Amino acid sequence: MTSSRSKILFVEDHEDTRDLFALVLSQESYDVVTVPTVERALYQANTEQFDLVVLDSRLTDGSGVDLCRNIRKMNPSMPILFCSGLAYEKNKEEALGAGAQVYLVKPVSISVMCQTIKELISSAHSQARRNGSVASGIKVPASGSMI
Repeated sequence: MTSSRSKILFVEDHEDTRDLFALVLSQESYDVVTVPTVERALYQANTEQFDLVVLDSRLTDGSGVDLCRNIRKMNPSMPILFCSGLAYEKNKEEALGAGAQVYLVKPVSISVMCQTIKELISSAHSQARRNGSVASGIKVPASGSMI
């Protein structure tokens, strides 16, 4: 991993959840940008480079799955993690099919969330080094895992 702090885009419509995870992740040495909507997430994803995106499934102005597809079109190698209250197998399959690597079901422990983020970013950075790329956010194996 590089010496600079990894940058995470955290997309969640509940302010308390955004604030909690932003605080925790910043204490884990991540730079975190939080947004509440699909529209703001697309803007941020188009204007800044992130090492990972964390998405909720349901947002006030659209679907996290649709957002995932759009981010995947913009950046095919961006690691994407879903953290959602939707716990049915079909929800997980839809998110993974849209391009997410991992789907966590809320409530999720902070330690599980932090460990998953660390692993996804580390894997992406390792893949970037193997490919000789200097860009962050390089593709994690597309098979995806469900936790």
